[in-house]
Amino acid sequence: MLLTFAVLASACSSAPAPVGQAAPDRPTGDLVDSTGANFVVAPQIPTGDLSPEIRQALDEAFEPLELGRVGPEAMTTIGESGDVRLAWLMTDLMRFVPAPPGSTIANTYEALTGLPVIDEYGWKEATDALIAWDVPAPPDYVRWKRLPFELVDDRWAPFFDDEDSAIDWRLYSWGGVRIDDRPRDEVDDTCRLGCIPAINDPALTDAAGGDWYDDSAVVFGVAVGDEAVAFPKNIMEVHEMVNTTIGGRRVAIPYCTLCGSAQAYVTDNVDGFDTLEIRTSGLLARSNKVMFDLDSFSVFDTFTGEALSGPLHDAGVQLEQLTVVTSSWADWKAAYPGTSIVAEDGGLGRSYPSDPLRGRDDNGPIFPVGDVDPRLGVQASVVGVISPGGQPIAFPAEAVRAAIDAGETPGLDGVTIVADAGGFRAEDVDGNALAAHEAFWFAWSQFHEDTLVWSPTTE
Repeated sequence: MLLTFAVLASACSSAPAPVGQAAPDRPTGDLVDSTGANFVVAPQIPTGDLSPEIRQALDEAFEPLELGRVGPEAMTTIGESGDVRLAWLMTDLMRFVPAPPGSTIANTYEALTGLPVIDEYGWKEATDALIAWDVPAPPDYVRWKRLPFELVDDRWAPFFDDEDSAIDWRLYSWGGVRIDDRPRDEVDDTCRLGCIPAINDPALTDAAGGDWYDDSAVVFGVAVGDEAVAFPKNIMEVHEMVNTTIGGRRVAIPYCTLCGSAQAYVTDNVDGFDTLEIRTSGLLARSNKVMFDLDSFSVFDTFTGEALSGPLHDAGVQLEQLTVVTSSWADWKAAYPGTSIVAEDGGLGRSYPSDPLRGRDDNGPIFPVGDVDPRLGVQASVVGVISPGGQPIAFPAEAVRAAIDAGETPGLDGVTIVADAGGFRAEDVDGNALAAHEAFWFAWSQFHEDTLVWSPTTE
């Protein structure tokens, strides 16, 4: 049964030695949100189990959800507990239920945190604070969190059922769409109840056949062996996931529009499993799309390729990542004249607008991200790469381009960035390729908190 609440609208060297800036130590109270505003100091966080009284109140508060309401008396008991950990459950409700100041849910959140709910849709800011404070989840958190989610889409139940998963449920929210669990061989790109439909084996044309796409428009380029393929940004903004074969390897390419990040993962020969079929779940983790394997229902960290639940998590699967070059179509086909490009209709007989999102993300994150690392701008584009020694490094794209244009070779900790088709690739000291992709700084830094940041030497 679908949740009857009103829901929010829907909506990644020869140069002088560079300096690697390490992540600063930022005590609570100095944390800033995506607008640069400071969070207040966190309240005292309790430890230990929940009392029987609070457990009963949570049950009584969440049981009426199917009727489109919450238990008001129970919510008063929850607020009077002063246990800020319970505020996570209030923000979970706020994602689905408009909670204006003075409402039962808003009053309970304010009583638990000491923070005001700013308006009817203050869910993002309310969640940002809990992430920034790193408030622990209450005991048995999933027991109650799952209820509103499964009322929206009960097909998420297997994700919640895995008690051994490594999912940090505090950071998971609803992205505004349902799960893409269409059959693997489904040709139609529509979903029951609405989802973001992956496109499998899209039709390709040669470079000449790609004259429908503007030369200045963005493509995400992937090269495996002798084969190169360009994925137009406008098509990727609609599907956000491609399962295809490049250079004889099966590859999944998720594009997180919210994170500005297109990535590529090898999905064949995965630790004894059949070739994986990667789909979009409809959930988000700190503004990053959550992908899963259709056959095993294993959830992945989309940014790292690590399996977080299901059989693939039990097997310790970490997907091999490939380089994705963000480029213009003109630059990519000049560098790779033998490239293919996805056909104008994707092979589905449909049309794609040139700008599907119409600037949706231009003013910063629209979903919770918590505190942000202040070393770079929130949506500064960085080339992210893991060094041979396992050190995450962010190379600010604008600074890297200026350095390369000046004849320098940006590098740090055994990683060198080189120009490729108007974009960038990463290599080790022996010239071997290292997986790299561009992303917004807020996304790279929150999934790689110990990342270094390259900058040119100051003379």
